[in-house]
Amino acid sequence: MTAPADTFSESSEDARLVAVAEAFLGSGAVQKICSLGNGNVNDTYLLNGGNGAYVLQRLNTAVFANPEQVMRNLQVLGDHVQPKLARESGDTSRGRWELPKVIAPHSGDLLWHCCPDGGFWRCTSFIQNACSIDRIEHQDQARQVGAGLGRFHRLIHDIPCDQLSDTLEGFHVTPRYLTLYHRALVRSQASRCASTDHCMAFIRDREQFCTVLEQARHRGELTIRPIHGDPKCNNVMLDQSSGEAIALIDLDTVKPGLIHYDIGDALRSCCNPAGEECEELDQVVFSMDLAQAMLQGYLSEAQSFLSPWDLHYIPASARLISFELGLRFFTDHLNGNVYFKANHPTHNLERALVQFRLTESIEGQFQQLEHLVNELASAASGASC
Repeated sequence: MTAPADTFSESSEDARLVAVAEAFLGSGAVQKICSLGNGNVNDTYLLNGGNGAYVLQRLNTAVFANPEQVMRNLQVLGDHVQPKLARESGDTSRGRWELPKVIAPHSGDLLWHCCPDGGFWRCTSFIQNACSIDRIEHQDQARQVGAGLGRFHRLIHDIPCDQLSDTLEGFHVTPRYLTLYHRALVRSQASRCASTDHCMAFIRDREQFCTVLEQARHRGELTIRPIHGDPKCNNVMLDQSSGEAIALIDLDTVKPGLIHYDIGDALRSCCNPAGEECEELDQVVFSMDLAQAMLQGYLSEAQSFLSPWDLHYIPASARLISFELGLRFFTDHLNGNVYFKANHPTHNLERALVQFRLTESIEGQFQQLEHLVNELASAASGASC
């Protein structure tokens, strides 16, 4: 099937994309397809046609071994959240919030489309008049990212976890990543250098800390709840006019887990103004000003269902998830860049160094972060009385 001459080239890849898109929109309905975002795992496209704009994604089945479970989780999410949003629509104190809707293929009764070559595709609604940012530029943006995550948690926290599949078993369980790292270290053929030696020493000095959240869970201090799984700042959509958070996207990692995985990841991505791809390590720092704004936004939405233990482990989550991502990047470097997309052979090594530098910055300000969480939680509690 050939795409319109004024929109697509005559490449076989274009033809495949059009065929996939038409499975969702219908024959002849496709107007334009272009790459969207810079995700490390899935292939994502902006699709225009039919009655509007959509997000077309090919799920990475090497990462999501059971993509059907991912789609069923999205259905559970929508069935739970959409009625809540309908009830909130009359509350003028709450701004716009959208949940991407799953667009089913034209034929059959499934929520996804499989290609003859094995590709697993899904289509969702596109959040209009919104943008995302890779790096936080000021405190208002950090506050909105926090408020967006808090609102999302508030909307989903009471979904029974037995209704959600664990689509990425062991995801964010840091001791598991440490085991995978040790296996990679034994097998790796990657060249040794000062940077790899630094990473190895950095990990070795923090191995005991890897269990902090899992031990808290085993002691009953933390409980499993529905989580987003990947709420870095560029997965929070901001209204282009008001700047307010209006949606969380990339929902394929929604699953049962500890909300601290989400809080830690949001702090990690929000509070490093230099960003994940920074090439100058001296610029990497954990900003307490951005952390204050992000946590203010989060607690304004989520304070009501957080326990004292939840609050207690927020600083540890920021340190742990920063370390964990560095550990994962470095492990992928040792394995030959098989998980995260890499632009060059040492890309994931460089990413690991950024996250480890961020971890060091958090460690140097850990007591201040603990004090900040206590202070903000008390203020939020007083404001709600």
